[in-house]
Amino acid sequence: MSPTERTAWTSLGVGLTVLALKGAAWWLTGSTALFADMLETVVNVAAATAALAAVRYSAMPADENHPYGHAKVEYFSAVLEGTLILVAASLILQEAWQAWASPRAPDQPVAGLALSAVATVINGTWATILRRRGKRLSSPALVADAHYLMSDVVTSAGVIIGVGLVTVTGLLWLDPLLAGVTAVMILFSGWRLLRESVGGLMDEAVHPEDLARIRSLVSAEAMGAIEAHDLRTRRAGRITFVEFHLVVPGAMAVSEAHDICDRIETALKSTLGNAVITIHVEPEGKAKHSGVLVL
Repeated sequence: MSPTERTAWTSLGVGLTVLALKGAAWWLTGSTALFADMLETVVNVAAATAALAAVRYSAMPADENHPYGHAKVEYFSAVLEGTLILVAASLILQEAWQAWASPRAPDQPVAGLALSAVATVINGTWATILRRRGKRLSSPALVADAHYLMSDVVTSAGVIIGVGLVTVTGLLWLDPLLAGVTAVMILFSGWRLLRESVGGLMDEAVHPEDLARIRSLVSAEAMGAIEAHDLRTRRAGRITFVEFHLVVPGAMAVSEAHDICDRIETALKSTLGNAVITIHVEPEGKAKHSGVLVL
């Protein structure tokens, strides 16, 4: 089992534990805000399951039908998670409206809030770990899950404070109001996930800082060449694709040009991790500028 898959399994286990705690908190209190918090975790568990499936499928090697591999499937997991968030927000808003029309005081608030607090601490701890692992493993599915978990932590903390205020002040309308606020925050989180995932599916270029690093590495390692131009990049899950044209002197031997390409590829892969580098070597007549500039 790969480190990414082990992390996905752990994330699912944490999600089920947190769901059980938040479900118990809602069952004890009957609070609409805690119901919203629990429903958000239901979405998280469903998303963690989808992320696990995506991570396992994306780890499959390239084949005849998928010569570039299966890494892009992780973006579909993130799209699904964003869609589930939008559905959950709609359900929460419906419940909040009904509770606003007929507000009621929460039952056993102390026990319910204690359970919710424990669940929030577990979520926050795992979200921090998951974000680091997701970035280290270059897994969009794990990073998306971590972002959503952290937003869950923020909303949970707000819900706990709000339900506590309802208990202390007796202002029953605060409970459905908090549920509505939670739904709006979830909607923003879902939109952000969908935007990032669709960008990956549409072959967006790497982030500007990564592109600058790629340009710098090519310039540093292309000694002997004249220039590099027509640089293009894209991300597909854990894999970064880089391609460009490398102009070399017309009299240079093929073996020398190949050595330059090998040097560039080694430097890029050591920095980017999983990467597919495509370099098209051209004679000096194709140069667009003088010097090893990445155009």
